[in-house]
Amino acid sequence: MIVSGSTSQQLAAALAAELGEDLARVEYERFPDGEQMVRVPPVEGRAVVVCSTTTDAAHVELLQLQDAVREAGAEEVVTVIPYMGYARQDEAFEPGQPVSARAMARAISTVTDHVVTVNAHETGVCDFFDVPTTNVDAAPRLADPLPDDLHDPVFLSPDASAVSLAESVRAEYGPGEVDYFEKTRHSGTDVEIEPSETDVAGRDVVVVDDIIATGSTMSEAIAHLDDPARVFVTCVHPLLARNARLKLAEAGVEDVYGTDTIERAVSDVSAAQPVARVLEE
Repeated sequence: MIVSGSTSQQLAAALAAELGEDLARVEYERFPDGEQMVRVPPVEGRAVVVCSTTTDAAHVELLQLQDAVREAGAEEVVTVIPYMGYARQDEAFEPGQPVSARAMARAISTVTDHVVTVNAHETGVCDFFDVPTTNVDAAPRLADPLPDDLHDPVFLSPDASAVSLAESVRAEYGPGEVDYFEKTRHSGTDVEIEPSETDVAGRDVVVVDDIIATGSTMSEAIAHLDDPARVFVTCVHPLLARNARLKLAEAGVEDVYGTDTIERAVSDVSAAQPVARVLEE
């Protein structure tokens, strides 16, 4: 049975259809004092809890869902975290600070048998869980919504460390070249951003990232492109906080495509297929 958190209803429905499993009718409540409560139907066998932890409230809801399905009779609990909040806090940056990703992972591990993440921002966070954890790559799905007529495309990642994302999308799309933005820091406030080698003039550019949060860095990078024909932005996790979409439009981005790990207007493709493959193993 697929059991959805309130943040992941679209993906949970797609996953249930992909696997041919029942989709639980979950009820979400909030008491007058602000506390949350969930209610799930009886469960037999395996329960797959699907919940993106985009907020602190979503973290609490995930823990409640895990406990609820155990109470409802689940013999096995698999927790799918399409987007893992706090994953970027994977170390203590200053003395006295927590390793927040570890704290969240330990809490989630207490009532589950297996965790599945999707393109965790830092794959090392998977080691924080106390149960077997699989990190799924949904980046190839981002090739599907791209126009079929891209002209001599260049697939760019935000930096060299993320170039594998761009390679995944290009490999799925077909033709194209892969490059990355090169950042040169001249001072604490002066950062030069430009494609490392490839000439993009007159060519279609596809920028590929795992997360778009505020859109500031990406829009700044796009502004440094030298006369591209069209610019498209793809990301696995379209957080798009505040006015991120406006920033990208102002930078000249023609369209933005994301997956349903975070449900937004730009969630054009589903991560259900790669997640389903792991659950079928």
